[in-house]
Parts: sequence; C-alpha cells; structure tokens
Amino acid sequence: MRIAPFIVSAVVTAGLVFALNKKWGSVPPMGKFLSPQQGFWQNAEATDYDFSNDIKLSGLKGKVEVYFDERLVPHIFADNDDDLYFAQGYIHAKFRLWQMEFQTFAAAGRISEHLGNDPRFIHYDRETRRLGMGFAAERALKEMESDPVSKSGCDAYTAGVNAYIHSLTYATMPLEYKLLDYQPEEWSNLKIALFLKQMSRTLAGFETDLANTNMKSVFSFDEFMQLNKQIPDSLVPIVPKGTKFDPPGIVPVKPATADSLYFLNKDILGDVTETGMPNPNNGSNNWAVAGKKTKSGSPILCNDPHLELTFPSIWYEMQLNSPTVNVYGASFPGSPNVIIGFNDSIAFGFTNAERDVKDYYEIKFKDDSKQEYWFNGKWEKTNLRVEEIKVKGGNTVYDTVAYTVFGPVMYDKSFATDLSKGKAIACRWSAHDPSNEGLMWFNLDRAKNYDDYYKAIQVFQCPGQNMLFASKDGNIAIWQQAKFPARWYGQGLFVMPGEDSSYMWQGFIPQKENPHVMNPESGFIESSNQRPVDSTYPYFIPGNYITMRGITISRKLSGMEQITAQDMMKLQYDYFNSFAEDARPLMLKYIKENELNDSGKKYLGMVKNWDLEAGPNSTGQTVFTTWWDSLMVVVYQDELDRVKPAGLMPESLTLLEALLKDSAYQYVDNINTPKKETLYDDMAEAFNKALPVLEQEDKEGKLEWTKHEDPTIYHLLKTITAFARQHIPVGGDGNIINATTHTHGPSWRMIVQLTSNTEAYGVFPGGESGNPGSRFYDNFVEKWAHGEYYKLWMMKRSEANDTRVQWTLNLSN
Repeated sequence: MRIAPFIVSAVVTAGLVFALNKKWGSVPPMGKFLSPQQGFWQNAEATDYDFSNDIKLSGLKGKVEVYFDERLVPHIFADNDDDLYFAQGYIHAKFRLWQMEFQTFAAAGRISEHLGNDPRFIHYDRETRRLGMGFAAERALKEMESDPVSKSGCDAYTAGVNAYIHSLTYATMPLEYKLLDYQPEEWSNLKIALFLKQMSRTLAGFETDLANTNMKSVFSFDEFMQLNKQIPDSLVPIVPKGTKFDPPGIVPVKPATADSLYFLNKDILGDVTETGMPNPNNGSNNWAVAGKKTKSGSPILCNDPHLELTFPSIWYEMQLNSPTVNVYGASFPGSPNVIIGFNDSIAFGFTNAERDVKDYYEIKFKDDSKQEYWFNGKWEKTNLRVEEIKVKGGNTVYDTVAYTVFGPVMYDKSFATDLSKGKAIACRWSAHDPSNEGLMWFNLDRAKNYDDYYKAIQVFQCPGQNMLFASKDGNIAIWQQAKFPARWYGQGLFVMPGEDSSYMWQGFIPQKENPHVMNPESGFIESSNQRPVDSTYPYFIPGNYITMRGITISRKLSGMEQITAQDMMKLQYDYFNSFAEDARPLMLKYIKENELNDSGKKYLGMVKNWDLEAGPNSTGQTVFTTWWDSLMVVVYQDELDRVKPAGLMPESLTLLEALLKDSAYQYVDNINTPKKETLYDDMAEAFNKALPVLEQEDKEGKLEWTKHEDPTIYHLLKTITAFARQHIPVGGDGNIINATTHTHGPSWRMIVQLTSNTEAYGVFPGGESGNPGSRFYDNFVEKWAHGEYYKLWMMKRSEANDTRVQWTLNLSN
C-alpha cells in the first residue's frame, strides 16, 4: 500500500510542475519566473554590483575600453569607428535592450504580438501599419544602406546589439521579457530605421486635418482661421521680426476648384481620430547666448526637449571617442551616435518645429477590392500590402492596405467604422520619402565649425526640427530644417480631394529658404516651438505652434548680461507664467467680486495675490488654470457642439488675444440662450462652474499645483505602477519654461559653455539602467526635480586612473 502515497505525491508533483511551467492568461510561467536561480530575483542588482569585466566578442577589430563613472555613464574609447559603434550597440543593449526592442515593435505595429489579445492593441497595430510606418522604414533602410558610411556604422551597431543578445540566458534577461514571457529577437538595421521613424511620428506635430474637416460643416474658412490663428499678435518668432526674406523660389498655384471642392465643401468625415497621435505638448526649449552677453566671453548653448517622461528614459547619456570623433551627450537607445550634445569644438541641440508635413486625401475606389482608384480621369492600380498582425493569445489579423500615388489609404470602411459612408482617406507624409536622418548625426558629432554643421544638417528631411548651434570660435546659429512642402494658402488644413493631381504637393521649399538665424544683433537665439517667422515670410506654413514659452525666454534673455551657466540652470527651471501675467488683469476686471460668496472670494483672493509662479506649492496656479479652462468652455463650447463630432477647442492664446482686443468678441454670446451674454456673464459663469471643482480639490488636499497635476514618470508598461515614480514635487506647465505636466516634461536638460575647456552640465529624469532592480534605474530623478545638474565629464583616455572611474569594461576580439 506504500505505492498509493507515492502515486498521489507523483501526481501532485507532476501537476505542480505542469502548472508552474504553463502560462495562464497574462501570468508568466511562475516556475521559471519565481526561480531563485533564473527568475526575477536575478534582476535584483546588488548595490555594490561590479560592472567591470573583460569580454571577448567576435566582430571587433581591436580593443575597446568602456569606463563607467560614478553615475554609470559610459565613456567609450575605440581605435576605429566600427568598433566604436559596435561598443555603443553592445552598451545600449546591455542597459536598455527591452526598451529598444519594444519601441521598434511599437513602430512596426507589433505590440499585439507581445502584449496580447486586446482590441486597443490590435487597433494601434493596424493604424500604425496603415500610416505606413513599416513602408517608411524600409525606404529609409535602402537609403541608409546605399551610403557606405551609414551602412558601416549601422552594421557595426547592429552587430554589437546582437553580441549582447547572444550572451543572454533566461537568468540574465531583462525583467520585462520574463513578465511578458517572450525572448528578444535578432537586431537588424531595419530596427534602427523603425526607431528613427517612430521619432518622426512622435515629433511630427499635432496635425488636426481630420477634425478640421468636420469643422467646415459649421464654420466658414475665415471663421475657422480666426479660431485657429496661425500668427498670434504676441508672437516672438525665432527669426527676428523685420528680417527681409528672399522672394520665394517656388510659388504653388491654388487649384481652380479649390473654393467649390475644398474650402466650401461641407461634407463631414465622421468620428475619425488617430489613436497614435503625438502628444500636443511634444516640444522643447533651446537657446544660445553669444559671448558678448556671457561672463566668460564664450557662447553658452542650452537645450531641454519636452517629451513623454518614461522609465526607462528615452535618453541614454554617454561619451563616444575614436580617432575621428570625441562627442558627449544624450543618445537614443536603438540608434548609433549622440543626438544632443557637444564635441571639442561645437555644441548642438534641437526643438520641434511643429510644422505640418502630413496631409490627407479623399480617395475613390472602384470597388471594395481596393485594387483600383480614380485618378486623373482613369482607374489606376493600387499597390496592395497585406499586413499580418500576430496576436498573442488570439488569431492572426490580416489587413489589406492600399497604396496610392499619395501614400497608404489609412482609413476606409474596413478600418474606421465611424468614417462617413463610402469615404477612403490616404495619407501623404514626408516621412514616407527615402531619407537618411542618421547620417546627419554621424557628421554633426564630428563637426568643427558652422560650415560643417550646415553641411551636416542638410540631409535631414523629417520631422521638422530647430537645429541650434554654437561653437568655440564664437558663432551661434539656428536652422529650421526638414523637407517642407510648399503650400498655397489653406492647403493641407483639411482633407483634400484625391481624384486628380491638382491638390498634390507641387514641390518643396528650397533648403536655403528655410528659416535661419546666425549671430543676431540681440546676442541670443531661442526656439521653443513657436512659429519661426513673422507674416512677411513668403510661404504658408501651418503648424501646431506654442507661443508663450518663446515670449518668456526672449524677455528673460533680453534683460540678462554677464550670463553664467548657473544663470541658465535657473532659467531652464523657471516657473513664471507669462500667459497668466496677461490674462489675470482681464479676468479680474470682468469678475464682480461683490457678487461672490465667501468661498468664491477665498479662491479669487488666491488669484489676486498670486506671484505668477507655477511652482509645486502654488495654489494660485491651480485656481487660475481651473478658472481659465472653464472660461474656454463657456465661450466656445456652444458653437463647437454644432460640429458632429464636437469640434476642437481653439488655443488659449486665441481667446486671450481676442478678448484683449474686443470684450464683445463674437463667441462670448451663448447661441443656445435668448439672452445676449457679455464678458461679465461669461466670466461669472466660468468662475461659478470652476468653484465646486476647486472646493472639492481643496477638500481632498489637492489644491497645490503639484498635487493637482500629480507629476508621474511611468514605466513604458504603464500598468506596472511599482516601476513608476509618482507624486514628484515639481511645478510647471506646457506654456511655462519648465514645461512639466502630469507625464510630460523636460526629458534632458543640458547646458554647454564653450570656453577653451568646455564646461557642461546635464540631467534627465531617470537613470542609466533600464533595470527596475538597479539603483541606477531612477537615481537622477531627485536632482532633476529640484533643478540641479551633474557636471558632464568629457573624459580623456589618459584619465583611466581618475577616481571618477568606478568600473572598466574591456571588450576585445
């Protein structure tokens, strides 16, 4: 009978072994995951972990030394460029592999393959593929690999990434692979191209063509342009006002049918929205100050790109050194080179141009097969691309995307169920054109002067960027660089007719006519996502511009002399609200304080006594913002509700400037009431609607701005809050220099003073490691939150024994 207990024990054991090694729904196989020898325990990095090692890697031509300082920043020294980029790929993968790969999955429309059978993931993947992301990356890859320099660098980088991947075991795999139960696949140059196209999508600008088209059903073109004002009265452009521009090198011609088929066409699209749209707050600040305004007599360049704040950080700090280059700064894990940084001669930084480089066209298919479409008086063949979307835990989804002369048909009845009957919408995006953006950074990292910089940037086509430059020979400059379509007035604001060639782009603005400035009389250059030029620029350049930060920065820099790097630190962290400075007097003028109850007077007092600083402890910022947002709704929502679906809210600055000009602004009256409302009525209604919201926040202890906004840095897998940093005590807002919001803000702050011995400072809200179990995962956040910086060390190879070197990784063949 002793066999019975044995059988029972064996069955139970076998059942446990089976259960613990089987994936149950979204839960990984718990046997492996919980194993002390190979599971998640192995990702807990000891505080005294030794990163030093000697590693043999096939693919290297010689020896590479990687010196890690006390912040785990790598300083890579190689004897040739191929080994340098091999080592960069290896180091990127060692500390950021899961992030690198996951971002390329997002770019390729492959997240369902790894995250699971969720309709949201499948929709995202279909939309991404219908946008032509894979198509764009494939065309970019051909361009990259046709250039020997680019191909060599990418091949070496890819080989380095794969060398690290091949060294992995389950125990050493990044934690996210264990949680999601998949393994990394081979890296490729296509993944580099995909990553760069993902950056193009992120920074493409928040275009609203589809929603704008629905607005035409209610608003005339003139009314639409008043609500979407392209040139604010208060604009401080990048190129100083009064600059004389050359006559246009290309003059696009408006089609003869534009009025009837385009401007006056009242057809609506229906409720069609791109779920993967860029964050409208994606932007940045950069400025350069000439030596005549600095204490040292040398230029200072500053940059802080504003992006979604995530763990792992989008940036990876490093130094790259070979006989041809010595550069330091922020790199993109997933791509070779340093992206924002400095070398021994120059410094460079970027902000988003916010220019519209993506348009939409209505296509007429012959039938549901999508094999032919009507163009220039005849049926033309489409190129059909069948997209195979693998779904973890579900059936593979097949989606047929038709490519036309304009580009891929992004929306049709097989995808956008709310699209108006029979419509099909194709996308024309400059990112689809063959390009090699990576080559710019290869050359920029090596640039020694203005001529090198200008030559380097000309290969860059998409997305539009304001490319700032400063050099040790005293020059400062900026170019707004991309391949920008030359448009006739109004072109591209709405979906255009796609049945002939008359609405196609007629060419591109010549490179030399892109907005630019060099050594201005003011002694400084600044860009912060505003429109780059005043109304005298000879081209129509629509965009999602952000105006107020540029005003604040320009005012501040104009009043500064004997500037130091420390002054620039304070300016990057500045909380002053210039918009409120202009809006508050108007709001106080039109609110009748004597008609408010005691609670209302209390909150009004917070606005009246506010110092206009949007710091973390400010209550005035919270009350002002809540009240102003309420005013926007009171003024505009009655008119916007006539659009189905509801139209987009105008910019706050549009309302402010309109009210400062005329308190009887046409939208002040509520069209749904018999009464003719005045600004006094609207201001009171807005305040009274904001009041219960403020009272509730006050009751919950959330009236201070940082508690109202709750700044948070999430892991890329947002559902895992244990990997996030919540309740970060910072202030700021999108129209403030320190542009921090709930999950968005300055992703890398850098200040470079170009003295003979470069003096540089930087910080980003994260850490060098992508491992949540490492002390280097988020160790920079506190300094970033408090406006503090690290001194950036441009190491020399002869300093290998410096006390700042904590670990050494020797790589050799």
